[in-house]
Amino acid sequence: MANQSKSIDLAQLFQTVTGTLADNRQQLNDADDNNHDHGDNMVDTFEVITQAMREHRGADPADQLEYAAQMLRQRKSGSSQMYANGLEEASREFQGQQVTPANAMTLIQSLLGGGQAPQPQQQAGGIGGVLGSLLGGGQQPQQQGGGIGGVLGSLLGGGQQGQQGQQGQDGLDLGDLLQAGMAFMSTKQRGGGNLEAIVNAVVASSAMGGGYRQQSSNLVASTMMQAIQGMFR
Repeated sequence: MANQSKSIDLAQLFQTVTGTLADNRQQLNDADDNNHDHGDNMVDTFEVITQAMREHRGADPADQLEYAAQMLRQRKSGSSQMYANGLEEASREFQGQQVTPANAMTLIQSLLGGGQAPQPQQQAGGIGGVLGSLLGGGQQPQQQGGGIGGVLGSLLGGGQQGQQGQQGQDGLDLGDLLQAGMAFMSTKQRGGGNLEAIVNAVVASSAMGGGYRQQSSNLVASTMMQAIQGMFR
């Protein structure tokens, strides 16, 4: 079982993501119907993030994330600006704390959120609690009521979905929950595994969940999850 309290090496994490994006650069360029350079921009974005993490290795994660956001502000692509917003939000979320397998979903959600605050990590109905446990190799927490965590917890456990009649405590509305749940079920119906289904659900409810950015966001989220699991096996 992974040590959920052990700090994650952010430079190593983002370097792994950069490698995955580089391997899929041409595919991402081809999916970009506008400028055909989304793959190039994503590789550049995560190279900048990785370099920023290396330059501030040993600093508090909040400072590393903020510095990476500042570096990305110097880039002109829309992708860089969206991830700069996400890094700034992540910096606020991780003030005074380390990034660990237990709270890594907050980082992923912040990064893909384009500046939107992620769902609270500690609430039983929040997706962070479910996926933080999965990343850390622990037991899945019990899910209650609304929130993507309640939807996915029910789907993963094969039980009944909790009541979704109103906005959940984590701030998501019914449309967000349905979108995430539909993405999860669609993946499972295609024969995808739980990790792929969870990634699709996370991305579908994020700011990166539409158009050609959805493909790169899936790569970012899945690579981060797999890399974190691999670091602590």
